[in-house]
Amino acid sequence: MIQHRFFDDYVKAWKTGKIVLNKERILLIAYLEKNIMTRDDLYFDEQKIDDYIAYTEKFFFKTAAYQRFIVPFIFLYEEDTGEPYFDEFFITIGRGGGKNGFLSSLGGFLISDLHGVENYDISIVANSEDQARTSFDEVHKMIYDNSLDDIYYNKKSIIRNYDTNSTLRFRTSNAKTKDGGREGAIFYDEIHFFENGEIVDVFSGGLGKVSGGREFKVGTNGTLREGYYDEMLKRSMAILKGEVLDERLFPFISRLDNVKEMEKPELWSKANPMLDEDTSYARILQGKIMRDYKKLKRAPSGRLAFISKRMNLPEVDMQKSVASKDEMDATARPIPDTTYMPGVFSLDFASIRDFAAVGALFKDNNTGDYIWKTHSFALRNYLDAAKLEPPIEEWAHEGLLTILEEPSINPRHVVNWFVEMREETGINIICADNYKMEFIRPLLEAEGFEVNTIRNPRASHALLSSRVEDMFANHKIIYGENPLMRWYTWNVYVNVKKDGNREYLKKDEHRRKTDGFMALIHALYLSAEHLDIEESEFMLDELVF
Repeated sequence: MIQHRFFDDYVKAWKTGKIVLNKERILLIAYLEKNIMTRDDLYFDEQKIDDYIAYTEKFFFKTAAYQRFIVPFIFLYEEDTGEPYFDEFFITIGRGGGKNGFLSSLGGFLISDLHGVENYDISIVANSEDQARTSFDEVHKMIYDNSLDDIYYNKKSIIRNYDTNSTLRFRTSNAKTKDGGREGAIFYDEIHFFENGEIVDVFSGGLGKVSGGREFKVGTNGTLREGYYDEMLKRSMAILKGEVLDERLFPFISRLDNVKEMEKPELWSKANPMLDEDTSYARILQGKIMRDYKKLKRAPSGRLAFISKRMNLPEVDMQKSVASKDEMDATARPIPDTTYMPGVFSLDFASIRDFAAVGALFKDNNTGDYIWKTHSFALRNYLDAAKLEPPIEEWAHEGLLTILEEPSINPRHVVNWFVEMREETGINIICADNYKMEFIRPLLEAEGFEVNTIRNPRASHALLSSRVEDMFANHKIIYGENPLMRWYTWNVYVNVKKDGNREYLKKDEHRRKTDGFMALIHALYLSAEHLDIEESEFMLDELVF
């Protein structure tokens, strides 16, 4: 058994009602109590913990309770190796919660003789130089203000501690031009801007060459979905729910439990634990958040920023996005047996020189669920030139799409997919955009398919918008575990025209593909006629007497 007073103090404050915790922090406490505090092969380095607190409160700020809760686990070591048990920290809290200050004090301490590890270099990595410099500049200023030039080599681009020869520097997240070095620690700031884990993979490659390697990944929720932030959330929840037991990730997630709690200021500390403090900064922060909240009555367009940045919840702007984060998550349910369900085929492509998406839409008329099975084709030349951010190669390896080494997409790939799926499903009807169908229509008809076309696809969007909203809002659409399809869907925004009709458009014309979603829309165009029938009637049609 191990214990630490900062951990005990935090748990006691929660159990006695002095602070309120969101469900993820409650799960974290339970995880630590069950899997960490019961061990006898780990130990807290009390000296380093006390030195860090003293160092921070002398040169930076008075530590908050949530920071003191985290700190002991930064300096939790294995008895046999002397290495940190947790080598990765994910810290996400609402804006104003002191994330950058925490990184600043950690950066200054970890390169100091109080930490005592030689050549313990630290890189602060962010999407922009301004953000990467935030914590670096705070350490630079601290050294200048306290006249510590005899201890630190303190320049605008690098800080070095003379005793340990450890450095602190900032980097921008350009994975194509940076290489991992020999870092002791890497701070990833504002990870909600990372579209994937490519930059993390590059910089993390330098870890392990110096004792005590650690990664700190911090951020507040943003509007980018299916990016690296969401990936970290999924990893964290798997740990907190006990689904994964061998991870060395310490996940500190502070957010509201649901969007309705936004209306209760007494619960805002669930998202921002700095509000638990009895300090002038906490009172100023509370006032600022309250003013932002009251502005929403006059300017409701600020709701997205308030919920995502202040309350740290992944809500998306429903005037622009097809579905909320929760609704999108619900699409990942396992695909059921579609053997006896009615279905239709569809396809979409922006150009035969980039992507094409094909799919089969089924409907379970007992539950009202739609099931979407889809595949995509993408040209290698296009992928190399476009340099799309999502993990296309990984998705190809998972069988969600096929990468073609051709000058343009050979229509036989599309035709063959439908022929093979017809053998499996019995479906023979296909729907697509009339204009894009002309070059492939003869090939499909030669295979005996019934081809339906939509002459004005955008006009059909207005007809289908209510059905689409109902599918997502009531969790009636199932993609299965298909991040490619979720990416397609996130890349679409709903444009409300002056006449009130809606149309589905790309958020970015070049870098955000939507082919899979548009293929789904085409299939829905036929749903009323071909899918909305009683399952019993469908099965009777299949019987041979």
